[in-house]
Amino acid sequence: MAAGDSDTVHGLIEQAAARQPGAVYALSTESEARIDCAALALGCRRVAGALQAAGARPGDTVSVVMPNGLQTLRLLLGAMHAGMIVNPVNLLSQLEQMRYVLAHSDCRVVCVAPEWEERVRAMLVDSGRPVSVLVADPDGLALPGEGEATSLPAPSPDAVALLMYTSGTTGQPKGVMLTQRNLAANAQAISAEHELGSADRVLAVLPLYHINAFCVTMLAPLAHGGSLAMPPKFSAGRFWAQAAQAGCSWINVVPTMISYLLEGEAPARERTAAIRFCRSASAALPPEHHRAFERLFGIGIVETMGLTETAAPSFSNPLDPARRKLGSVGRASGCEARVIDAALAEVPDGSTGELAIRGPNVMRGYYKNEEATRASFTPDGWLRTGDLGHRDTDGFFFVTGRIKELIIKGGENIAPREIDEALLRHPAVLEAAAVGVPDRHYGQEVGVCIVLREGCACGEDELRAFSAEALGRYKAPGHYRFVTDLPRGPSGKVQRLKLLPLFAA
Repeated sequence: MAAGDSDTVHGLIEQAAARQPGAVYALSTESEARIDCAALALGCRRVAGALQAAGARPGDTVSVVMPNGLQTLRLLLGAMHAGMIVNPVNLLSQLEQMRYVLAHSDCRVVCVAPEWEERVRAMLVDSGRPVSVLVADPDGLALPGEGEATSLPAPSPDAVALLMYTSGTTGQPKGVMLTQRNLAANAQAISAEHELGSADRVLAVLPLYHINAFCVTMLAPLAHGGSLAMPPKFSAGRFWAQAAQAGCSWINVVPTMISYLLEGEAPARERTAAIRFCRSASAALPPEHHRAFERLFGIGIVETMGLTETAAPSFSNPLDPARRKLGSVGRASGCEARVIDAALAEVPDGSTGELAIRGPNVMRGYYKNEEATRASFTPDGWLRTGDLGHRDTDGFFFVTGRIKELIIKGGENIAPREIDEALLRHPAVLEAAAVGVPDRHYGQEVGVCIVLREGCACGEDELRAFSAEALGRYKAPGHYRFVTDLPRGPSGKVQRLKLLPLFAA
């Protein structure tokens, strides 16, 4: 193995095959199907041949419109192994957004699950370029027409490997370009941060079109020689049984999943004894849910945070429970981080500002959008995250909200998360999301959308009284809306600005 091979996804796959060819890399929780490391490397070459036959060449984009499955893994890894660019398409997108992504990405091949074929073909009618459609069973272990293995030159570490579109609350999605080096560096950083080894297996319940699943559950095991167990999708009712039956030693979830698991029964402790830790990412985890999960299931939570633009995690709490800080996203992991003011200058610890990141995991830029790329970086190369927060004297970062979502009432800044967490302390509240509502006196007033726990009754008057006590009259919401669910992006993060129409009347 050449020294630079670990700088690419191609290299991680080849190293895993050379190091432990017969070791399991991925298995299905629903069948006996599994892929060992040698079969993965060979499968990548066969996938390359099928994609080449469909018209894709190294440097071309291959879109993937498929739910989780072992075949989906093979396709994503096979395309990157061959030096192609994968574009996993969010299956929860509105159809017009999906049409935009398939057009904007300049894909040459689209791999689709059978149930998506008709819709995707209709989206490609006016594409203006030749695009092949390859129909594949997500749970299969061979592509239609898959033949001989094709060996293509190993891609450069600086070659783009992933084009993943962000789900913005306004405007069209932006295509984040991540290189082979970005992805390999973060796979290694994740493995080191969580002290993962060849005996570790993760339950892969997050969709592979989400950056967290793509980097943490798919790529990191290649770096540390571990494995993943893949259900077709998240099921709160089957989660613990799947983890136990597959022999998982850690789980990787988002806060929404934690809230659903908290609504269920706790399994017998012997069924979860092998699980070393639960990793929470992609959105802020309310401290109340954090405490409740650890109390109910006896599994410690490592809270982390990252962005699509940073190949998933950039911050992580320590693995050692005694050194974690509740409510913090942790310390910088695999990169550098700082807090800056509006003039882009670093601010002292304890001061609120915008989080900025620099390191080997940071994207090359946004595809065909130089203006957005320039706006996202400081002149000296720090990525501006758009997240508000502060760093404490121990180097732990705390995120209080998004700059665009900050509520400014009568000139005072109010972090939506502070409102959410206060209301979550009410026993009837399952979820809460605050947003700034236009107000002719204050500029903005606090509005909040509430999801009640099943079987619980609670009225606005009761919540008003509770909020006034918990937050004080000034920060207490002036508007309440009761909803059945909250709008979320693929990572599980609440899209607060989509709640504004509820307060228009």
